[in-house]
Formats: sequence, structure tokens, C-alpha cells
Amino acid sequence: MGILHEDVVVISQGEKAGDPTVVTVNCPDKTGLGCDLCRVILLFGLSICRGDVSTDGKWCYIVFWVVGKPETRWNLLTKRLLEVCPSYFTTSGIYYYRPENQQPKPLDVFLLKFWCSYEQEGLLHDVTKVLCELELTIERVKVSTTPDGKVMDLFFVTDTRELLHTKRRQDETIHCLKAVLGNVLLGCEIELAESKVTACSQGSHYLPSEITEEMLSLEWTNGHLKRPFASIPISITVDNNLSPSHTLVQIFCPDHKGLVYDIMRTLKDCNLQVSYGRFYENTKGNCELDLFVVQPDGKKIVDGKKQDALCSRLRAELLCPLRVAVVNRGPDTELLVANPVELSGRGRPLVFYDITLALKDLSTRIFSAEIVRHMIRDREWEVYRFLLDEGFCPSVPRNKIEEGVRNILMGWE
Repeated sequence: MGILHEDVVVISQGEKAGDPTVVTVNCPDKTGLGCDLCRVILLFGLSICRGDVSTDGKWCYIVFWVVGKPETRWNLLTKRLLEVCPSYFTTSGIYYYRPENQQPKPLDVFLLKFWCSYEQEGLLHDVTKVLCELELTIERVKVSTTPDGKVMDLFFVTDTRELLHTKRRQDETIHCLKAVLGNVLLGCEIELAESKVTACSQGSHYLPSEITEEMLSLEWTNGHLKRPFASIPISITVDNNLSPSHTLVQIFCPDHKGLVYDIMRTLKDCNLQVSYGRFYENTKGNCELDLFVVQPDGKKIVDGKKQDALCSRLRAELLCPLRVAVVNRGPDTELLVANPVELSGRGRPLVFYDITLALKDLSTRIFSAEIVRHMIRDREWEVYRFLLDEGFCPSVPRNKIEEGVRNILMGWE
């Protein structure tokens, strides 16, 4: 049976200003599809305020009500959502389901290298914004300032459009960077990264204890959660009595940027499939979710230890999906942000964008920056390290930097 291309993903604008936009997806099912769709929605800077998910294990029907930026490129969003749906091939405009027998080929990684005459305030965020608008995904970054004040930026990027190997696409990228940076830009080159990625993206193998302990730990101290998590009301319950064939997971928690993505990512990594789900945000900014899930064998979660492990994992991800700390690095100040990587190998969208935006808003200059990955406690983490330049402006208190960065990352600004 076929399905018309325009029926797979349908986006309907609200009837009046302020109404959410309705995103409907009607396609074959796969484990983790909800996570993949939520990831794309988060990448476009949108927030899900309500959702309905229904599937029989073979075909699914998903509706998201989203709010966000007025300049959202809805046609492009439709295309990107369609790309994460199970594969199709077409005959005369009708798309048919084709099972996925292998993982898609990884995108080529390109090295975007440029030099600037000096580090102007917000430069790194301005560059990041351009790359996001061009749909160039930042995989790794190495930014450093030379003794004479010049800045060298190494961005390892993949191209969602798969055109960066062409001269036209490279010229477009360089032109957009010149338009933003102006005379500050001294030179720019783009080349296939090949083995240089491994050599230049490793970063420091040393991580301070603030990352390995304080940032990655939600341990209790004297019977109480550590700040700033102690005041966050979260309720997670598991029930096997309301459905003869599904485990009901009920969640009540405050909203934050990417909340539904964090939940769906956790369920995907736990290899659980959502057969039916409904969630919405109430007027007080809290979210309520009812998710009926099954294991890979199609059965309930009856093992008490598995239930406890799932609740603990969800609670940790909802309390603190991103870890933020400002620490000493010798005489200097270093900002550290870490988030878990999906088992598929993908990091969280827009983290680098949000961090650089926060530092720009705080008038805090960046002396060096890097994105690296580390295996910590049997999980892969993406770690963002920023050495802050406090010599050009009055020093911002460290607690204000940490608070400002966390607020933007969590959507609390």
C-alpha cells in the first residue's frame, strides 16, 4: 500500500496568532522514531507543548503541537522530518515503505578553518548562528587565541544537504561568514577533514573532578539532593495494572527546553517502544505524560529491578539533562558543559549555539573552546570546554555565568 508524499508529514499553522502549529506524522513505525522526530523539532528551535502518539508496532500516527520562532522554515522542517521516517522509494509520486536493512552512510566531515584579526565580543556565537542557518552541523570545535591576539577557529562540520564538497556550497559558506565577520575575517578555507578529525578533535584527556563527579553525579547528600536539583518536583510512576499488554509510565515534571526529546531519547536508549502516549503542558509550566511502553519482545516491564532502573534513569535525565560548572583552570576560569550522547552516536542539538549565546549576552569573551567526547561511567559524554577571557571586560561572577548558561540551555531565560 502506498502513501502520498504530502501525507507523511503535514504541518498546519494555527488559526490565529499565538496558536501552536500542528505537526502530523503518519508513517511506518520504528523503535526510536519519536526520539528522532523530537530531535529535529528541537534542532529547529521549537518547543512541544502537547503531543499524541499511537502505533500498532507497524504503523504510527503522531501529532505534535509546537511553538517557537516566527521565522521557522516550515518547508525545510517538513523535509527534515520526512528524512528520519523509515525509508521510502517512489513510483509516480507515491511513496512506499522499504525496510531499513542497514544504517545510513555517515556524512563526510569537513574542516572549516578561518582566522580573525581579533576576538570581538560574540564572534563565536555569530559564526555558530551562520553555520546553523546553513544546516552545517558542528561535530567538533577547536578555537584558540594567539599571543598577538589573533583568533584561529577550526570547525569540523557535516553538511545536512551533502553539498559541501562542491565549490558553490563552499563559496556560499565563506560568503555568509564574510557578511557577518566583515573585515575581522582574515582568511577562510574548507576541505575534507579525513584523518585530521582524529588528530585535532581529541582535546584534553584530562577532565577535572567537577566534570567527573559533581557534574555527572546526582547523589544524595544527607538525605537531600544537591542543589540546584533539590527544589525540582518530579514524579515518575510505573503501573502494570491499567493495561493488559503495556506498562504505563506516568511522568509529572517542570517543562524545559527539549523535555520530550530527553524522555524519548532515554526510552530509545533503553530499547523501549511507545505504543501510545499523550502529553501536555499545563498553565503552570508543568508537563504531564502518560506513556504506554513495551519491551523489544512486545511484553510489559515486569521485572522490578528494570522498573527501578528506568525510573532512576528518567529522573536523572529530567533533573539535569545538561551539566554545567565554572571551575578554576590554573589562574584562569573555565566553563564546562556536558551532556550524554545517544547510543546512536548523536549529540544534543544546539548546545554550542546556546552556550555561545549565553556568553555573548553576559559580555564574556572566549579565549579558547573545544568540543570533545569522553567515556565516563560506561556512557559517552559530549563535553564543551570554554576558557574564558576575563581581561577585556569587568569579570562576571562565576555563579552568574553558570546560572546564565544553564538558563538558556534549559529554556528558562
